[in-house]
Amino acid sequence: MTLELNRNDSTAEQLNSLLTQIMENFSVSDHEGPLADEVEAFLNEQKHLTVRRHGDTVVASTDFGKSNRVILAGHLDTVPVIDNFPPKWLEPGDPLIREEISQSHPTDRVLWGRGATDMKASDAVMLYLAATLDGLTSGTTPKADLTYVFYDHEEVAAEKNGLRKVVETHPDWIAGDFAIIGEPTNSGIEGGCNGTIRFDVVTHGVAAHSARAWMGENAIHKAADILNRLNAYETATVNVDGLDYREGLNATLISGGKG
Repeated sequence: MTLELNRNDSTAEQLNSLLTQIMENFSVSDHEGPLADEVEAFLNEQKHLTVRRHGDTVVASTDFGKSNRVILAGHLDTVPVIDNFPPKWLEPGDPLIREEISQSHPTDRVLWGRGATDMKASDAVMLYLAATLDGLTSGTTPKADLTYVFYDHEEVAAEKNGLRKVVETHPDWIAGDFAIIGEPTNSGIEGGCNGTIRFDVVTHGVAAHSARAWMGENAIHKAADILNRLNAYETATVNVDGLDYREGLNATLISGGKG
């Protein structure tokens, strides 16, 4: 299957079609391959683009001879699905539509499903631009050359991140003067994002029957002090180059016990 774009449709119809097609691709982290295949094939159909691929990261570049280059980047993977795949179009008034969306767009349908916001809607816009800013007709040549980056493994550990791997192995592919990551953020412009450090904390105990707990040591209970310290921590706001970044310190997963 290859992504399709009907140039006879309106811009909105073309964008909706692209978004629907990529939303129908299951691409939870570690499963981006089929969607990356479709994106690569679609970009290869655009003769004004040079297309490269590393793993499941696809990079396409224009060469209009401009003095500047802008990078447009978006990730293909999603977090795990929770009863929200496959996607579906919601009609106006559907209770699944968030209230603020219903109020601002009362007559519009809404595409619902995993990845719609983060960030396949932006991927659809990038694919549309990649296909239509081809320099063949008036108004279709951008003021700067463009590089489109569709990368894998954004939602998981940094060592898997496809963009990071391209930076390390093919930095020339994504050299540019300015970059935009298409995360929507309620249509606000974010000047940067927080870095992350992940820790695995392990507590140890001695197994015992729950009716004779005094014969063992409960490793789960030992985690209470850690969780209390996390809960009591007062996060700071740090200013970097005029931008305020808010700290976050959170427990995101806990497991323990033998039953």
